[in-house]
Amino acid sequence: MKKFTSVRDVENINRLVKEALIEKQFPFANKELGKNKTLGLIFLNPSLRTRLSTQRAAQNLGMDVIVMNLDKEGWSIETKDGVVMDGSAAEHIKEAAAVIGQYCEIIGVRSFPKLLNRDEDYSNEVLNKFIQYAGVPVVSLESATLHPFQSLADLITITEIWNSKPKTVNSKPKVVLTWAPHPKILPQSVPNSFAEWMVRADVDLVITHPQGYELDTRFTSLPPTGGEGRGGVAKIMYNQDEAFKGADFIYAKNWSSYKEYGKILSQDKNWMITNKKMALTNNAKFMHCLPVRRNMIVADEVLDSPASGVIRQAGNRIWSAQIILKKILEQL
Repeated sequence: MKKFTSVRDVENINRLVKEALIEKQFPFANKELGKNKTLGLIFLNPSLRTRLSTQRAAQNLGMDVIVMNLDKEGWSIETKDGVVMDGSAAEHIKEAAAVIGQYCEIIGVRSFPKLLNRDEDYSNEVLNKFIQYAGVPVVSLESATLHPFQSLADLITITEIWNSKPKTVNSKPKVVLTWAPHPKILPQSVPNSFAEWMVRADVDLVITHPQGYELDTRFTSLPPTGGEGRGGVAKIMYNQDEAFKGADFIYAKNWSSYKEYGKILSQDKNWMITNKKMALTNNAKFMHCLPVRRNMIVADEVLDSPASGVIRQAGNRIWSAQIILKKILEQL
């Protein structure tokens, strides 16, 4: 593995999840693998789980870690090619990425969209420029369009919980990704990423949201590719109650419109997750990537109940990062 930016960088997701769960069981078994190697974590946006979990994963593998909040601690970075740098930017990303690559064996980059221009955001310029110029493997700590470490942790969590339940032969879980209201404009990166991992996984995926919140179909529909040859298409529903019926997992997340890019088209509080909504499910587990707005996205009664899986989900961020770093280290 030379980079990790999406599920498309993974040959076999079932095998990857199994290997991640082995890392969870034996977290220090590969401590010598990262000895005398350094992971650089570059943040252009705030982070709690991504920063701490990736640091912990690297330390479990014996790596040293350098963290830099580039938006606050570094020079202002220019990303466009061929420009006259007579403005506020003091350094070009060509040099910045290449220099960081001199200091680190692996680089993690986190950057968010501006939600003003869809084509610009979906080009993932910052992440792709790091991949182009760093000269070392790069992993995405969340980009303008995707959050692969989060989605791998989500799949690890679903697999753990589902495997602990009695079930019939060849049964698979019904997973519902539901839009929920939020006071701010948020990107599509988490729902995009969750959708493209779930349509590749052995689950039945339903996405429910108000009209106008349809995601880019390149993430909700994947042709069969990779070592498993598995693809799939998410079922889209506009009636949340109907979508919840028989669900085994409810994943709530807000996102702004993709079609009317960056706009909030609805603030319908009826889409908040409550006990009444969860009662429609098959005793589903509630999931969210965190941080979550209590009593906006989800009611306290759900988040504080045994149905909530968000802490386990966040804990599994360590093992999603650790298995990816391990695979990259094995090829250095």
